[in-house]
Amino acid sequence: MSPVSNAFLKPDQLNLKEPFYPLHAYVCTKCLLVQLEQFESPDAIFNDEYAYFSSFSDSWLKHAKEYAIEMVNRFGFDQSSFVVEIASNDGYLLQYFVEKKIPVLGVEPSANVAEAARKKGVDTLVRFFGMDTAKELVAKGRRADLLLGNNVLAHVPDLNDFVAGMKILLKPDGVITMEFPHLLRLMRENQFDTIYHEHFSYFSFLTVEKVFARHGLALFDVQQLSTHGGSLRIFAKHSGDRSKDVTGAVNALLGEEREAGLDKLMTYDVFAEKVRMTKRKFLQFLVQAKENGKSIVAYGAPAKGNTLLNYCGVRTDFIDYTVDRSPHKQGMFLPGTHIPIYAPKRIFETKPDYLLVLPWNLKEEIVQQMSEIRSWGGQFVVPIPEVTVIT
Repeated sequence: MSPVSNAFLKPDQLNLKEPFYPLHAYVCTKCLLVQLEQFESPDAIFNDEYAYFSSFSDSWLKHAKEYAIEMVNRFGFDQSSFVVEIASNDGYLLQYFVEKKIPVLGVEPSANVAEAARKKGVDTLVRFFGMDTAKELVAKGRRADLLLGNNVLAHVPDLNDFVAGMKILLKPDGVITMEFPHLLRLMRENQFDTIYHEHFSYFSFLTVEKVFARHGLALFDVQQLSTHGGSLRIFAKHSGDRSKDVTGAVNALLGEEREAGLDKLMTYDVFAEKVRMTKRKFLQFLVQAKENGKSIVAYGAPAKGNTLLNYCGVRTDFIDYTVDRSPHKQGMFLPGTHIPIYAPKRIFETKPDYLLVLPWNLKEEIVQQMSEIRSWGGQFVVPIPEVTVIT
């Protein structure tokens, strides 16, 4: 049982009833799509107080800028092109196309982060994306040369409507790129904390190829990325588009996933016990540290951290507080656990023995930013794939 992972609490909400929902991942016996049951509507999750702003991660901004450069160099996008990003957040990525004078449009359901994008000069439509939104844009003569979405495909409850909308919006010779955490890496490296209610689906390459093919879209390339603990960037085109050859990376990854057993149900059955084992090891570390009189605080307030802490039953009895660079989260409390969120300077005031890195996918960036904790003997703790102490 877990609260919605980005449902941060204000101080006056701490004594109110808080909804918890079952957090179970299911596997379709036909297409092997891993998915969650829907309990909370997207409108409730991605509301006007949505707390996630992409631009507060330096490494994510670097990733976005490098992506923009690569797409322009590979496909020749210029001032006559039209780039559309679905779930464009605060303009963290499209700003780099704007710098090149390439026309852009962001489609973002959360009004507060959309406003931040507009301040960067990124034209943004406050809407959920699907067939209706795509048809409206096409009716206005706006079809995409490049249609992209980073970490949005997993957030879509009506997957068929979403992919069908991309089919409608894409120009005949256009390109779609989507990035999402890779199920193969999630299972191999025990990244169970990336399973939370905002993520409705978890994709293998085998499954996402079927999803796109169902709507007349063909995958012609794939890249394996280090972001979010291991992600895929897929490249799609209209099935009838002969201008783009299928690269060798496509069949290579399909083969790797079959070899790993992702085309067999039994592979998914063994994952649950790995998760339970990780929980036990994490709790053993925390108990031992507290018995030794050590203080523990956390860095970050990511959704994945809330899955980890709620699943393990960890609250302020183990972790005094957490910090986050985003002012939109500071002064709030983590859902379920009610751990307070402060600005990073708090760490240098209290000098904890251990700093638990909740956004472990950004551990290099965070260890570098917070390296000063070593001056008083502080150590970093990374919980996934298993508890590791970095001195």
